[in-house]
Amino acid sequence: MYKIKRDDTVVVISGKDKGKRSKVLRVIPKDKKVIVDNVNVVKKHQRPTQKMREGGIIEQPSPIDISNVMLVCPNCNQKTRVGFKFLEDGSKVRYCKKCGEIVEKS
Repeated sequence: MYKIKRDDTVVVISGKDKGKRSKVLRVIPKDKKVIVDNVNVVKKHQRPTQKMREGGIIEQPSPIDISNVMLVCPNCNQKTRVGFKFLEDGSKVRYCKKCGEIVEKS
């Protein structure tokens, strides 16, 4: 279980986009990377094809390492470390280490 999931709000803590706050579009667990909206944007030269009729230069977000982002707690609205704990019913949940509130049930 990873500490960052899709649709989480994260803040970038290192790199050229340091300080940007955005939403996670995709998590790539095999490579330990995440794709964050409007972060680490690269330009890709696209050739015209039958599927994508027009070619040109396309800007798209590129993966960054999961260690370079921190979760933004929806309760206290601060970047925070994430912990895990088990509830009474045996389910494992993520919680904010600053305010102690449950981020969401997993």
